[in-house]
Amino acid sequence: MLDRVFDRSNALYVKNVPKKGRGLFANIPFKAGDLIERAPTWKFDDRQANLIDLTGILEYYFVRGERSQKCGATARYVVFGLASLVNHSLNPNAKTVWADEESGAWANIVAINDIKVDEEITQKYTNLSDYPKTIKFVE
Repeated sequence: MLDRVFDRSNALYVKNVPKKGRGLFANIPFKAGDLIERAPTWKFDDRQANLIDLTGILEYYFVRGERSQKCGATARYVVFGLASLVNHSLNPNAKTVWADEESGAWANIVAINDIKVDEEITQKYTNLSDYPKTIKFVE
C-alpha cells in the first residue's frame, strides 16, 4: 500500500493518478445517494478571484453553478479537506451538493452511482472554461 498517500477513517484514500495528479478513492463501497465527504468552504469574490486565478489554487476551488444563476455573480469557494481532490470526469460517479448553514457553506460530495472499493471518485467540473488552456483534462 505504499502508493496510498492518505487513509481516513477507512472510507477514503488519496493516491496519485497518472496524468491527473492526486485523486480521491473509495476504500469502502458507496451506494448512490451516500454522503462520501463533507467539507467546509471559504467563499471569495470576483476581485479576489482575479488574484487566486494566478495561483495553483485555481485547480482546487469550486464554482457553485446553481447559485450563480440566482444572484448573477459566480460564487466561488475554496473547499477544504479531501473533497478538494475529487477529479473531473464527463461520466462522474459523484456530485457536489451545497449546504448553507450558520457556520457557512459546506460542500457535500454525494455518490450519484454505486462506487466500488478502489474506484476513483469523480465529478463533472462546472468551470472548465476558467482553466488555462495548458491544462488538459484526462478521462
